[in-house]
Amino acid sequence: MATAFEHLQHLLKQLPGLGYRSSEKIALHLLVEKPERLPELVRALEEAARSVRRCVHCGNLAESELCAVCADESRDRAAVCVVEQVPDLAALERSGAHRGVYHVLHGKLSPIGGVGPEQLNLTPLLERVRSGEIRELILALSNDVEGEATCHYLTAQLPGDREVSVSRIGFGLPSGGGVLYADSVTLKNALESRRTYT
Repeated sequence: MATAFEHLQHLLKQLPGLGYRSSEKIALHLLVEKPERLPELVRALEEAARSVRRCVHCGNLAESELCAVCADESRDRAAVCVVEQVPDLAALERSGAHRGVYHVLHGKLSPIGGVGPEQLNLTPLLERVRSGEIRELILALSNDVEGEATCHYLTAQLPGDREVSVSRIGFGLPSGGGVLYADSVTLKNALESRRTYT
């Protein structure tokens, strides 16, 4: 039978990005080095579990019916950036590049992984398109097979007589990156995403 410490470490190890050593380090930090932080962490987790939910409009994290982005009257509601996960939305928000709103799919199509259209947050987005609320869809999905399949599926579901422009974010060389060290997929996308230089 596992000890309480082993059980805690096992649960921590199940979190994304944590392996055996990281989970052991966090468990030891909370229990031995900084035990005074543990009650506050437990309270914060319980409060978040009670308060945080999905925004009914876009799928982002929210503590009321709408998330902060959807509740912001200054945002362009007709320009919707579609992302896979909440961290993608957060990254775009930090960049300050998008002043419209978002829609979080909570995944991407993956037949091998057992993820079909019914597992994604697609229906509310399609309803928003059909209502005429959306003028522009920006697809900010991964540059991989599943991301490509999700983009194709989503555009195929849009009404044929739609007046919605659909674009996909460009993929290419990172800032400061050189051609020599880029892989072939990155170079191909960098060339295809090129724009006129003046």
